[in-house]
Amino acid sequence: MKILVTGVAGFIGYHLAKRLLERGDTVVGLDSINDYYDPCLKYGRLAELGVDEAAARAGLARSARYPDFELRRVSLEDRIAMEAVFAAHRFDRVCNLAAQAGVRYSIENPRAYIDANIVGFVNVLECCREASVPHLIYASSSSVYGLGTSRPFSAHAAVNHPASLYAATKRADELLAHTYSHLFALPTTGLRFFTVYGPWGRPDMAYFKFAEAIIRGREIDVYNNGDMLRDFTYIDDIVEGTLRVLDGVPTGDPGWIPAAPDPASSSAPYRIYNIGNNRPVRLLDFIAELERALGAKAKKRYLPMQPGDVYATEADVDDLGRDFGWKPQTGIRQGLEAFARWYGTYAHTGSIVGDRVNG
Repeated sequence: MKILVTGVAGFIGYHLAKRLLERGDTVVGLDSINDYYDPCLKYGRLAELGVDEAAARAGLARSARYPDFELRRVSLEDRIAMEAVFAAHRFDRVCNLAAQAGVRYSIENPRAYIDANIVGFVNVLECCREASVPHLIYASSSSVYGLGTSRPFSAHAAVNHPASLYAATKRADELLAHTYSHLFALPTTGLRFFTVYGPWGRPDMAYFKFAEAIIRGREIDVYNNGDMLRDFTYIDDIVEGTLRVLDGVPTGDPGWIPAAPDPASSSAPYRIYNIGNNRPVRLLDFIAELERALGAKAKKRYLPMQPGDVYATEADVDDLGRDFGWKPQTGIRQGLEAFARWYGTYAHTGSIVGDRVNG
């Protein structure tokens, strides 16, 4: 298939594109390569896909490693550029992973989230509609569960109380997708990712910041005094689930009841799934496993809960197992060991945040 992957220089986008190329698909990758975090890491991921930094900066490049990979430097908010991409290619699938990420940053810079996550997503929807794309898969987030405390989090539960602007934009994307599925019969599937970690991860994520601070002997900030639970999900499990969903085009649910609507499905070709490890880990236990993987102890600074944070996340993944035979395969110890090996290879001579990626 020919597949469009937006956010291809990002953490999940890079890993997904690599898997697609290895299985023989043609991939067109879009990324704005913005500076929300150091673009050097993004250029490092693209180099792994066979596109060097100079070619990536030029805006349109072919891979030297994968003949079926093309990179275009495009922002989703740029409607004209997006239309040009869809005019140049006919896609069998579109996987929208591009977004302005980060819960706390959404408090500081809300307009970036409206531009990328809402305006940009509408451009994706419009392009898919006009091109009659057979299936749009898009990244949502566990953040949409917000102030809800019923665990495990179920895609069949209402999610109407977001705790951050980031979460609100992701929930808005789900509603927009349903509208396009209903009005235009555009098949859409939203994937609510739960705290993704692993090699080539995002340096704004807690585990990455912890690793850097531990190696450098600095204090780490432990929020809510460490009394938090997170459903940490290894990147390979996320990619495997995404691939399975990508290959399965949704149809309208004949059993959907308007008088008692199921939020996870519809009479339209629309689905929502959780992708998580289904085994939440206490933050202090996670830090202990990271210390073991890195071979160094953390100096902890305990702080109160931060605005926009939630106490716990836990994914109900039964739907993904039932419909696609998926279940997570990677435990926290195995996953952190893989991350630590990668981190040691690529960051041993200095911080990835602010320095060139080595390797």
